[in-house]
Amino acid sequence: MKATLLPPPPPAKRRRGPRVAVLALFLCSLLVPLAFLFDRSQSGYVTTDERRRQEVVLPEFHHVEKADGDGTVNGLNQDAPKKTPKVNSGGLQKHKQTDRHTSRISTKPKVLPSPKVDPSEAVKESTQGTREVSKVRKRLDKGTNTDEVENEKACQLEFGSYCLWSREHKVVMKDSIVKRLKDQLFVARSYYPSIAKLEGQEELTVLMKQNIQDHERVLSVSTVDADLPSFINKKMEQMEQTIARAKSCTVDCRNVDRKLRQILDMTEDEAHFHMKQSAFLYNLGAQTLPKSHHCLSMRLTLEYFTSSSLGSNDSSAHKFSAAHGRHYVILSKNILAASVVINSTVNSSKDPKKIIFHILTDAQNFYAMKYWFDKKSYREAAVHVVNYEDIIKEKLTKFNVRHLYLSEEFRVLVRSTEQPAGKTRMEYLSLFSHSHFFIPEIFKDLNKVVVLDDDVVVQRDLSFLWSLDMGDKVNGAIEFCGLRLGQVRNLLGSTTVDTKSCAWMSGINVINLDKWRKHKVTENYLLLLKKFLTKDETSLRAAAFPLSLLSFQHLIYPLDERLILSGLGYDYAIDEDVARSSAALHYNGNMKPWLELGIPSYRRYWKRFLTRDDKFMDECNIIP
Repeated sequence: MKATLLPPPPPAKRRRGPRVAVLALFLCSLLVPLAFLFDRSQSGYVTTDERRRQEVVLPEFHHVEKADGDGTVNGLNQDAPKKTPKVNSGGLQKHKQTDRHTSRISTKPKVLPSPKVDPSEAVKESTQGTREVSKVRKRLDKGTNTDEVENEKACQLEFGSYCLWSREHKVVMKDSIVKRLKDQLFVARSYYPSIAKLEGQEELTVLMKQNIQDHERVLSVSTVDADLPSFINKKMEQMEQTIARAKSCTVDCRNVDRKLRQILDMTEDEAHFHMKQSAFLYNLGAQTLPKSHHCLSMRLTLEYFTSSSLGSNDSSAHKFSAAHGRHYVILSKNILAASVVINSTVNSSKDPKKIIFHILTDAQNFYAMKYWFDKKSYREAAVHVVNYEDIIKEKLTKFNVRHLYLSEEFRVLVRSTEQPAGKTRMEYLSLFSHSHFFIPEIFKDLNKVVVLDDDVVVQRDLSFLWSLDMGDKVNGAIEFCGLRLGQVRNLLGSTTVDTKSCAWMSGINVINLDKWRKHKVTENYLLLLKKFLTKDETSLRAAAFPLSLLSFQHLIYPLDERLILSGLGYDYAIDEDVARSSAALHYNGNMKPWLELGIPSYRRYWKRFLTRDDKFMDECNIIP
């Protein structure tokens, strides 16, 4: 019987799937941190589209404007896409000049005279110190060097309000030994290449190289004096002697100077890189909702659907469309911010029974908002929570802007063309977003509303706003004449503008909805929107600047500037006595009072009206 040798079975094929998956995970682990550092990815943990807090810098434009009453000349400087000078390496954009001649406008529109505003005596008395803010700022600026001021403006142009925050939180280096070690290392590195080229100095070259390596090794593990090893004094003495020997040698000073400049450039580049990283983290913190606030929203949403007492409170529903009521509209995605606005307005009111608040929020926060405000009491004032996105999707399908946008904030550099070195200033301007233009369509039964931003705190009774006779005007707002339409003529497209018209601010705005509909402001806005290129969300949000200014041209009713004090979200120089006596406070800027970045001395005005002793706030660790 012949045995037959069977061939061995073929080897099992290895499955390539797991290897590919592991390789993909490895690549992601390398690329994701890089994308985070260089801001190539979405801002992490943006749960309620708080990205509206990011600032939009406008393109450069120089325009000579007629001198104001105080003899100053205002201009607008905005960045254009060019390379930066070496002084601010890595990002500060150089400016180019555009056409200064605004006389090419074909027809000059007729400018209607601005009606005089007569606020109540209570507001006049309580806000008399508001005009002193500019004087206080001028006094603070007098002690500042002109170069430092201009460097600060250049920093703000590139990094925004981060520069203001970092200046206030600057930590003075107290570790003198570490500082001395760095200085020694700096000098030794500048001399080493020249010494290494000298004949007969091989011993000094080896010694200097050894000392440099020792210093680098110590500084790599020690950032403060307390971390330094016990033998550091001996190392410092050796380095000092080595540097003294190097200085006694005859070297080419040009080589040393060149090396010093090289090291200086590298140090500046490294400092700029770290500053860019810090600015990114600052903006990330300003644009995202704190974890505790996100927790509160999720807990309230869950409670809404699991609560046995589920159901809307209809006791105040009849007030929501009452013509005789005082209707306030708030656009917000932040429960606590909206709550503070309502609390402060009600507590400052002499007759809260007549007040009705309409909160426009998005679908994500609607149920949390509804549960919160249905369970809270605000001194007989009614609160109506509206799902903005559902209304647009179901009832206003002709409008393309489906998402809720909050007030947009813009960073504007205003420059004097007569004295460019001494008359520049940075201003932060807040304007209506795209969502504001649909308020008349959402509240068709109302004829007048007051729009409040969710970063406003009201400290005085605002009932006098309802008795204002605005004539044929639509929007009662605080005018900002530090910026005129002629200074941003190149941003407004081909639309005819009155070059001397002032910009205006959101925060507290009295809206005559009947006049709005009569002048077809929403229709004009939609026509203008088609003229501006809006390729993505960033360009869409940036378009809010020209659209807000153009849509309300000649339709602004100027309110008394003492009504509201702005700048509490970026300006550290506001006098606290002025803040206490103002009728309302506006925290425009990145440093919102509900963030850890908020300016501590101003946050207490906001915290006064924050709801306390709430179990959900305790569970989410929200500390007032």
